[in-house]
Amino acid sequence: MWHDVKILNAMTNALVGILLLAFLMSGIWWVIQRPMFTLTAIRIEGVDKGNLRHVNALTVRNAAIPKIKGNFFTSNLDLVRSAFEMVPWVRKASVQREWPNKLIVVLEEHEVLGTWGDEGRLISAKGDVFTANLAEAEEDADLIEFVGPQGSEKEVLARYLDFKKWFAVINLEPDAVQYSNRYAWSLKLSNGMKVELGRMQDELILKKRVDQLLAVYPQLLTSLRDSIESVDMRYPNGLALKSSKSSLGLKSKLK
Repeated sequence: MWHDVKILNAMTNALVGILLLAFLMSGIWWVIQRPMFTLTAIRIEGVDKGNLRHVNALTVRNAAIPKIKGNFFTSNLDLVRSAFEMVPWVRKASVQREWPNKLIVVLEEHEVLGTWGDEGRLISAKGDVFTANLAEAEEDADLIEFVGPQGSEKEVLARYLDFKKWFAVINLEPDAVQYSNRYAWSLKLSNGMKVELGRMQDELILKKRVDQLLAVYPQLLTSLRDSIESVDMRYPNGLALKSSKSSLGLKSKLK
């Protein structure tokens, strides 16, 4: 009998606890649904409070705001972040709440470097491929033309930076860099000259071929001025070049 009473008391206490918890949860739900917590403002700023060049109120209103659901408490910050990262030119977004009814969104924009492939995509200075208005990109910089197999973006960017440093010795820089599906490198320099470097798996070999060209370039420039159209460095101990003064390639031995 006494055992049955203890079980009954335990069940009663459990039920009371469940009811109290239900009332508490209902009260919390009632509070968080109050109008004062309805999102009334979303403050958008650049990294370190810098200005945003390409993201504006119109693009945010059209692309991100409709995807934001909930209020101060119930909005999913990961979904909000994802919505903003879908906005053109946005590389990364971070979101935090500001009491009692605001969100603060910090955006990092892509810093465009050039075009990627022939499908109208762009590549940033950090090697991210993205889609945005090409005309806007051209206002930012003289775009470098990049081509490479899918997934090679970081490698192509790294080689571009190498080429830029190496060819600075002769006051030239790459205007286009191509990495073919057969893993061969070619580039077009700022004087219009095309350089074929061939297949490379070793950066040291790539630099060796560039160094060979740099060594003879002053002599070529003296002889041919600005008429060099292309130079082929795929020969083990020589090079072939094409000049607008001649329709034939010229073979030269490298010392």
